[in-house]
Amino acid sequence: MATQTTRDHLIDVGVTLMHRNGYHATGLNEILASAQVPKGSFYHYFGSKEDFAVAVLERYAARVGEHCETVLSDTNLPPLKRLRRYFAELIKIYGQKGDIPGCMVGKFSLEAADHSTILRKHLSGSFNHWQHGLSAVLRQARDQKELPPDADPDSLAGFLINSWQGALLRSLAEKSDDPLKTFLHYTFDSLLSHKSN
Repeated sequence: MATQTTRDHLIDVGVTLMHRNGYHATGLNEILASAQVPKGSFYHYFGSKEDFAVAVLERYAARVGEHCETVLSDTNLPPLKRLRRYFAELIKIYGQKGDIPGCMVGKFSLEAADHSTILRKHLSGSFNHWQHGLSAVLRQARDQKELPPDADPDSLAGFLINSWQGALLRSLAEKSDDPLKTFLHYTFDSLLSHKSN
């Protein structure tokens, strides 16, 4: 039990540091100092910083996935209202007023995807899992005639993720939530504003 707790503690510290500072800027000594864990213990659980980063990504993706599932499974709201609420909450969490602005999966993709096959595989898997979750609610929207019958939920979900990530990067560059608010407006007041006859 203590062994697992120490490993989990290291991963939790890694999520915070790597989300804030990125993969390359987060050094092993910083991780060890923040976690108050000796180097030998770190290497008992992880063969390398890359292996550690995989575990950190998995923990981060699991938390993001739980939030996505909680919001998008709320059937008290119609599908597109759930989806809008989800992205509005993401602005509060990952926008400029959030604890740590930006998405760690997006940041890692820019930093490490070209240099690490292992990380690239996990990053791709995270995006695919996210796309699957959004696709499910878009399929519900289509079935309930909130979207036209020829809408492709999976492609649309991928487009929304790509657009959101782009808006998030520009938000970081400009230190402003305006790109995120623009994404929200055009996505839900234009792109997804189909009215069935």
